[in-house]
Amino acid sequence: MSFWYDIIEFLLPFEWTSYTFMKNALIGVLLVTPMFGLLGTMVVNNKMAFFSDALGHSALTGIAIGVILGVSNPIWAMLGFSVILSVTIVKVKSANTASTDTIIGVFSSAAVALGIVILSFRGGFTKYSTYLIGDLLSITPKDLIILFFVLIVVLIIWMKIFNKLLLVSINHSFARSKGINVRLYEYMFTIIVAVIVTISIQWVGVLIISSMLVLPAAAARNIARNVREYTIYSVIIALVSGLSGLIISYFLGSASGATMVLVSSIFFGVTFLIKEKIK
Repeated sequence: MSFWYDIIEFLLPFEWTSYTFMKNALIGVLLVTPMFGLLGTMVVNNKMAFFSDALGHSALTGIAIGVILGVSNPIWAMLGFSVILSVTIVKVKSANTASTDTIIGVFSSAAVALGIVILSFRGGFTKYSTYLIGDLLSITPKDLIILFFVLIVVLIIWMKIFNKLLLVSINHSFARSKGINVRLYEYMFTIIVAVIVTISIQWVGVLIISSMLVLPAAAARNIARNVREYTIYSVIIALVSGLSGLIISYFLGSASGATMVLVSSIFFGVTFLIKEKIK
């Protein structure tokens, strides 16, 4: 990591880059935010903002299950539970017994309640309450290595399945007519989102994780004229929001994740005004 630290200090000769935790956080932002920008485009297209929020809240239940099973690192229990939850939601949604937001609301509410009950009963809620707001400054070199490989895998998968995911998001019937297994790609996408959300929660926080996915893509959609611009703008806005939010939070002493979301909100407001002016 010393090589990357030296590059950061050379390119950004500021006082705050002398701290190792800030350099780790900076690299973490560079690795995480592009994934939020990419996945967020499909989350917005598929009107799944509530879904990503449900995954974030389900982290509490994952932690609770990990406590019961005696798992030393709660991230694995969180990851397993979020994947199972996402697959279950898609399965139940496909039955068309209720609207999508109702189904997600039912699962989200039950998951949050179950997690809080178990953690409070075991006396562990206070211990894991840091997951609510996250702590980007606690990211370690080991975490960065994991994030790097996750980013590479996500980029490879995205390049392979993007066109089919786009068709599925536009129209299920049209996608089926093209020979696309709609259910399979819905499962793939929700699992990818579940993995990224779960991995990032410990640094971003349960309360704002969905905003990190939705806001950059929503802002990009205001000004994009085609899919290519939509994707590029979303990634750029996510990156800029992440970097500027991290630096601002350092000087303000505020929560980094929440500050990033506020910057993304400003981007949305600005792009919305641009969209209205163009009209």
